[in-house]
Amino acid sequence: MAIEVVEARTHNLRGIDCRIPHKKVTVVTGLSGAGKSSLVFDTIYAEAQRRFVESMSTYARQFLDQMERPPIEAMHNILPAVALVARNSVKNARSTVGTITEVHDVLRLLYTHLGEIHCPNGHGKVRAWTPEEVAAEAHAAEDACVVLAPIPRPSKKGADASGQLRELIRQGFYRLWENGEVVRLGPKQRWLKKWDPLPLVLGRFKAGSATPRLVSAIEDAYKLTGGQSFSGGTCVLEIAGQRSHYGRRLTCSECGVSVSRPVPALFSFNSPLGACTGCQGFGRVIGVDPGRVVPDVRKTLRDQPIAPWNSPKYEELYDDLYDACRRRDVSLDTPWEELDDETRDWIWNGDGGRSTHTTIEGFFRYLERKIYKMHIRVLLSRYRAYNPCPDCGGLRLKNEALGVRLKGLTLPELSALSIEDARAWLAGQTFSRREKAASGHLLEQLGERLETLHRVGLDYLTLDRQARTLSGGEAQRIQLAAALGSGLTSTLYVLDEPTIGLHPRDSERLLGLLHDIAGRGNTVLVVEHDRTIIEGADHVIDLGPRAGEHGGEIMAEGTFDEVMEHPTSLTAEFMRQRPRRQRSKGEKGSKDGHKQRVVVHGASANNLVDVDVEIPLGCLVAVTGVSGSGKSTLVKNVIHGTFQRSRGVVDVEPGECESLEGVEDLADIVLVDQRPLGRSTRSNPVTYTKAYDEIRKLFAATPDAKRRRIEAGHFSFNLDRGRCPECQGTGVQEVDMQFMASVTVTCDECQGRRFRGEILAVTYQGRNIHETLELTVQEALEFFADVPRLGKKLQPLVDVGLGYLRLGQSTSTLSGGEAQRLKLASFLDSSRKGSANQQRLFLFDEPTTGLHLADIDLLVGTLRRLVNKGHGVVVVEHSLDLVAQADWIVDLGPGGGHEGGRLMFSGPVDDFLDTVESPTARELRRHLHWRRRRV
Repeated sequence: MAIEVVEARTHNLRGIDCRIPHKKVTVVTGLSGAGKSSLVFDTIYAEAQRRFVESMSTYARQFLDQMERPPIEAMHNILPAVALVARNSVKNARSTVGTITEVHDVLRLLYTHLGEIHCPNGHGKVRAWTPEEVAAEAHAAEDACVVLAPIPRPSKKGADASGQLRELIRQGFYRLWENGEVVRLGPKQRWLKKWDPLPLVLGRFKAGSATPRLVSAIEDAYKLTGGQSFSGGTCVLEIAGQRSHYGRRLTCSECGVSVSRPVPALFSFNSPLGACTGCQGFGRVIGVDPGRVVPDVRKTLRDQPIAPWNSPKYEELYDDLYDACRRRDVSLDTPWEELDDETRDWIWNGDGGRSTHTTIEGFFRYLERKIYKMHIRVLLSRYRAYNPCPDCGGLRLKNEALGVRLKGLTLPELSALSIEDARAWLAGQTFSRREKAASGHLLEQLGERLETLHRVGLDYLTLDRQARTLSGGEAQRIQLAAALGSGLTSTLYVLDEPTIGLHPRDSERLLGLLHDIAGRGNTVLVVEHDRTIIEGADHVIDLGPRAGEHGGEIMAEGTFDEVMEHPTSLTAEFMRQRPRRQRSKGEKGSKDGHKQRVVVHGASANNLVDVDVEIPLGCLVAVTGVSGSGKSTLVKNVIHGTFQRSRGVVDVEPGECESLEGVEDLADIVLVDQRPLGRSTRSNPVTYTKAYDEIRKLFAATPDAKRRRIEAGHFSFNLDRGRCPECQGTGVQEVDMQFMASVTVTCDECQGRRFRGEILAVTYQGRNIHETLELTVQEALEFFADVPRLGKKLQPLVDVGLGYLRLGQSTSTLSGGEAQRLKLASFLDSSRKGSANQQRLFLFDEPTTGLHLADIDLLVGTLRRLVNKGHGVVVVEHSLDLVAQADWIVDLGPGGGHEGGRLMFSGPVDDFLDTVESPTARELRRHLHWRRRRV
């Protein structure tokens, strides 16, 4: 049995037929733009989703006519499908790795049933006591004891405390214990405020007494303090001046606090029962970030270091500050970082209301009173920061939940462990027969879920890591782990490059996990370029021969060995080739080859451990290491963030380091990561590269446009003059399905052409604006061959391997790698205008995402163009094909999380291969079949 696709023609697919075997792992590979996503997501998954909706209610089926059927002749044996894409759509700050993998849910149940309940104030374990057990404690004491009933003072408004006291006296309870003595109360005694709780004496008993009267006195204490409830009530035994507290509920014997027996919701920061009241379960509260307010601590007061005051509206605040500094004898020429703490605190907070200047704190309090104004809210947002909640210390839960321990750890402490450490902790615990009987199935589930996260290469993540901070690849692998734990069968799992962000050493484990999912009766369909995944697949479909209009054909299909024998398959050609180490012309064999460098001293952000590293300019530098070793922290936070903060940019997060040297002469440090290019669905490649401005001018200059008085603005997606009024220029409309994900359908008004009819009537060389935007970049270069200005803006897209993109394709549909290369194309165009003194350092975050092995060579050539222009290029990368062609390598490790963050090597790649023992070095040597020289 297999899924059979007949005559698929989606996008650039050329009527292809293929089959995906059931209960097997099938990999679809090929050049970027060859049609892999068109086949897997836009054809197979889209048809599976459409047929699934057919089984839904009448409400759902009314939208079926609007859901386009993929352009196929037929599809047989399709299964219900689940798509796991390499995109992190989580925005909720409450969501963590533990919650989305349901590990947190298992832990909440374990803490409920197996947790040892401790006093929230840190006084050890608490327990419940029967009157007989309390009497046994008194009997075992060597001194006489006094039984007290601690009755709380009525706190309700309008309650008559003195009246209640007189009622107690009338019933015969007229003795109090005060300062070690019995005090008798008169019939008209008032309830004094100092008696809270009221220490009512119920009896004095000799040492060793075990009379029924002792038990009766304890029962009276429970009744007086707990009402008629059989589950409440407390009593106090005072023995030799020491008080011990007891209660029917769980009670701390030292401080007397009573806690309820835990329920699962108590351990949830998404529930009002468990969430800290100070931060509502977020673990942090919003405040002002001193680092953003004073971004450059090297500036003196005379240099105006306070960023929010550096505008014409607030600049006059410096005058009062300078006058106050002169009266206080504070130097205006001392750098902010060299001012003593007392002076900085005086500038920030003043001196108790006697300040003659506007303090920084007072300035922000003033702004808080004006937040009804939009520009004030925008101003405040630039200097906001989240600080740990003072009530819970960032742990998110109430004290009652923090008082429950499992084998010595609270839930936040266990959640703070990495997956690897949590596995080791669980393996090292022993549970009694009673505990296994109560929660053995939960322990098994916890072990299975942690093991699955380990197998997808996420050992370094902690369970309390916010889900929104995960990369797209990490989010997809967590979805994969959750899917394995769900127990689904007869399901089609569709994955988009699950190896994104995964170190080569972990690819084998991921492959094993995919086979496990298939072994449970599921069908796994993967879009992938990784060598290990392709070699280990049961079935391979190779698309080609090229990208865009020149792709969309099946070059080879079958087992891996069958595909490798295909003579014209580009994938087979690159897989058969023995990888080789290619040295660039300017590469040197020693550390003295590159004189200009960026030097980082003492980097200690996140898990980095006092890292000192040199980044040479004028060469291709690869930053490597296993997932979680600190690569992104070093490149994004330490290098980029610190540089931007030194230039006065406040909305970046600099990484902690002692110093960053060698950046003084750089025009800029540019971070090119995989973040989306923009939120607007109207954004496309030609609007991003500014090429659309030239296209609109060409159409506006045609005789038809002039006769109709149509200007360049009429061809804009962002103006109402020419765009379709129904879809606002997007060509599609989103239908809210209420009970499931929204469905995107073609606009009925413009039929997906995005413009009004009168605008579409204007043509340039026989094509209207919609038909022009349907051209690929490569086709547009030929179509606009006589317009050099436009060709100059389009050529960089071809140079970075994006010639297959359509001009009007929404940037929201681009993969992370495509988005990154589109950014790179814009820099290639602008770098032509740069001069020698405009040297930049470019930082790339996994630019090989979504790239075929053949495309990686094209990417390296593009990066070399930047290097040859004198720029520095740093690439955070796992692809061994790219790392092998680097000039310089910075390797971090040896592991991830707290086991990473150390500099393993910094130097030429050949030296790295010959001398270093690290996971990356071992994998790279195996990849290149490298024989180590004797050193």
